[in-house]
Amino acid sequence: MSRIAYVNGRYVPHRSAAVHIDDRGYQFSDGVYEVIAVHNGGLVDEQGHMVRLERSLNELEIAWPIYPSALGGIIRQVVRRNHVRDGIVYLQITRGVAPRNHAFPDHSDSALVITARRGTPFNADQARRGVEVITIPEIRWKRRDIKTISLLGNCLGKEQAVRAGAYEAWFVGDDGLVTEGTSSNAWIVDSAGVLRTRHANTDILNGITRISVLQIARDLGLKFIEEPFSVAEAKAAREAFVTSTTSFVKPVVKIDGEVIADGKPGQLAARLLAEYGHHMNRQTADAK
Repeated sequence: MSRIAYVNGRYVPHRSAAVHIDDRGYQFSDGVYEVIAVHNGGLVDEQGHMVRLERSLNELEIAWPIYPSALGGIIRQVVRRNHVRDGIVYLQITRGVAPRNHAFPDHSDSALVITARRGTPFNADQARRGVEVITIPEIRWKRRDIKTISLLGNCLGKEQAVRAGAYEAWFVGDDGLVTEGTSSNAWIVDSAGVLRTRHANTDILNGITRISVLQIARDLGLKFIEEPFSVAEAKAAREAFVTSTTSFVKPVVKIDGEVIADGKPGQLAARLLAEYGHHMNRQTADAK
């Protein structure tokens, strides 16, 4: 069965979906995006994604392409038409089509594309497997809080990780502190047993899974601080892990080839992963 995409008001076969060559997303990476998990046929943390999407649009002064209240229905229609029970939805909004000029066009005809694809159902045992990360210099611009489609620095970092046989790469600033992964947020349980992740400012993207895991930590009464940590602190940590829409809560057992603690996925990461699974189940219990 062929996939279906939504492109500027029309549902079209994915294989023939297209945007104009002068779309500013293609010319300038002038756009934003969101990736939403689909679990048991329902959307995970939909409201959080919509809030972040609105913020990204506002920061770049891109107009909504449709009424925000209509977006959820279109997303669900794309999920249904693609028969996605478990997987992701990708939506992208650009400033639209205009003659190539760095300055913004006079019009506000933004472009909207939505796609969905199937993935493997959430499997806690598989998600709990430990992975390796490498550290790389931070080379990106200073507004990482905006979920822009301009991801070249992230792509370069991810390719370094792949070539090193690692799952992820953590960016490290000139101050020696970890910012985030190429497609995830970075966490440790430090040597004192405190859960730590960098505070959300312009240095990182405030991940929606990050927000959910922080709330889970509060609900569990866990001691945590939103504070940067160094590579040395991460390597000396009791545990390390990453979070994202597609990684959930993924334990890290090696950093730059150095084993973390006993080299096994940590107990706190496993607990947070289990609770995150419950979090997804509660949200999607009524999905059809």
